[in-house]
Amino acid sequence: MKFTLVALLSVFAVSCGPAQNGNSTTSSSKTNVDYANSITAKDLSKHLYIIADDKMEGRMTGSAGQKMAAEYLVNFYKAQGIVGPIEKDNYIQSIPKEYFKRSREPKDSENIVAFIKGSEKPEEIIVLSAHYDHVGKDKDGNVYNGADDDGSGTVSMLEMAEAFQMAVKDGKGPKRSILFLHVTGEEIGLYGSRYYTDNPLFPLANTVCNLNTDMIGRIDPDKADSPNYVYLIGSDKLSQELHDVSEMVNKKYINLELDYTYNDEDDPNRFYYRSDHYNFAKNNVPIIFYFNGTHDDYHQITDTPDKIEYELMAKRAQLIFLTAWEVANREGRITADKASK
Repeated sequence: MKFTLVALLSVFAVSCGPAQNGNSTTSSSKTNVDYANSITAKDLSKHLYIIADDKMEGRMTGSAGQKMAAEYLVNFYKAQGIVGPIEKDNYIQSIPKEYFKRSREPKDSENIVAFIKGSEKPEEIIVLSAHYDHVGKDKDGNVYNGADDDGSGTVSMLEMAEAFQMAVKDGKGPKRSILFLHVTGEEIGLYGSRYYTDNPLFPLANTVCNLNTDMIGRIDPDKADSPNYVYLIGSDKLSQELHDVSEMVNKKYINLELDYTYNDEDDPNRFYYRSDHYNFAKNNVPIIFYFNGTHDDYHQITDTPDKIEYELMAKRAQLIFLTAWEVANREGRITADKASK
């Protein structure tokens, strides 16, 4: 990689101060769309070139690189004034090495958690999740940068959090609470999300839904001729309400093609069972899994940040933000109206 971590951190520190609007929009007239538009390709790129830098050493669970990425996430939330969910300055949900039973060399690791308290229904929690771990290095020391998997979801969550915090500062914060959950251990068995659902910081009964972002920065080769899309998985499996809200938000604001190919019960890839949302779904929490599909660089050392489609990634992240905004601010709570009793 041509970019060094130190240089990128310097650039980010200089350029990522409070957002400056180039127009005359005042805070009192801002809408959800204005906040969504603060999620930009430029800012996503700045974050991702850091998270997917060689210095992060592929972010293997428990490694020094993973912990460096965790520190970056914590520092971002502190800089934004977004607090920890239980204690103001505590963003760590520690996971002991004994929990990683299938790992050959288990090490202590941590989920990173940040929280925006709802203004009217704070006890109702929307969980936005993405895994920030990846698969480390190969035997020759080549780094699996994991830019798409799941650097793309990780940095999109940062931008969504910043957009929500802008609204808070303008007195337009969400009515329901938002938990930003960056999980570890996904690549070795969905461990971080399972640890969270085994040890939730807030009761799962109070968790309205989980919107999980895992790989939204690339284009599936099968979609090369129609790249304005995102795959949605699981939106209608537990909650018709959540599915309908998702469709409405997309039609009203974004107009991506919502492709449900991998939502098919007979999908041989079984993606529904392969990312962190599944540990919420197992507990009857409605979920949506946002996904761009696989590509030739999936789990290869060539999954690098220069190959990301940043404008498309920003559009997908805006869709997720606006869906979370609608769920957080609608009058009635989303329910698992299709869950088995």
